[in-house]
Amino acid sequence: MKLELKHNLRKFNRPYLIAGPCSVESEKQIMEIANQLVQYNKPALLRGGIWKPRTRPNSFEGVGELGLPWLVNAGKEYGIPVTTEVANAKHVDAALKAGVDVLWIGARTTVNPFAVQEIADAIRGTEITVMVKNPINPDLMLWIGALERFQKVGISDLIAIHRGFSVYKHPKYRNAPNWEIPIALMEQMEDIPIICDPSHIVGNRDGLLNVSQKAMDLNFAGLMVETHTEPDKAWSDAQQQVTPKKLQELIGKLILRKEDIQHDKDFIALQRKEIAAIDDQVFTLMKKRMEIVRQVGDYKRENEITILQKEHWTQMIEQRLKQADELGLSRDFIRLVLDATHQESIRHQTKVMNPENE
Repeated sequence: MKLELKHNLRKFNRPYLIAGPCSVESEKQIMEIANQLVQYNKPALLRGGIWKPRTRPNSFEGVGELGLPWLVNAGKEYGIPVTTEVANAKHVDAALKAGVDVLWIGARTTVNPFAVQEIADAIRGTEITVMVKNPINPDLMLWIGALERFQKVGISDLIAIHRGFSVYKHPKYRNAPNWEIPIALMEQMEDIPIICDPSHIVGNRDGLLNVSQKAMDLNFAGLMVETHTEPDKAWSDAQQQVTPKKLQELIGKLILRKEDIQHDKDFIALQRKEIAAIDDQVFTLMKKRMEIVRQVGDYKRENEITILQKEHWTQMIEQRLKQADELGLSRDFIRLVLDATHQESIRHQTKVMNPENE
């Protein structure tokens, strides 16, 4: 029977909730988790890792195929469809034979087009629902490409999962959310709903609410939250899992805002008109800025001066970043704008100074 998750997402109250342990550890464990989830906040899908692709060897890598009937039986016992991660054709075959309702593709797999194609070929001709996590690196095209590979073999029930992107020693996140990437996915593949996985973005329990709220404010369809009856004793990712009761509390604290703004249509339209007028001014000024940049490029060419003036660039960055608080803008935003403007300036001066390379 086809689950038609994407279709059901349209009718389900937000957030569409996927919950369960990082890893299925035993039949008793997954039954207890499913039991408590039903008591506190019955999810739309029960998740559980069977095969765990760990970063380093000699870590717990899942119970393997042995755990598939445990997961499936727990779902049947408590009336919840189940989902697990697959990383190759063998996993797909075992999961389908066991009766898993939904497959998900992990971030380490999405990054590899060969692996994605192998899985796509393995489910060709089925009506299984597939969820695709973003690749570990911030590459929108890899994410889109993975989704397209499933579309090409006839899988229409597709969901994207945003779980953040690998980063070295981030002060706040295990995996940086880079919200602009899932937003770009929404723009380019508007028919595919996106679910946020705050557990992997944050990597701990404390930040789950903030990331979940941000996802809801960005109109994500739902959440995938790792849940365990005894999180501190979990065999994998213990620090980011919560109990079913804590999950219920988290969901209860979310503010679910409306997408429809018809009642404020006139006000919003007026404000957007003003914003558009300001944007026109900004881009007109940017055009004038680049005209001056090209004049500077002419001077540099005539006097054999390099394009990059490191001392001037460093001083300008420091000066503008000091203005961040005064302007009510974040330092990250100012730095991003300055970097982009600098790269465009270099492009213009390169055209002036090295026209033969164009």
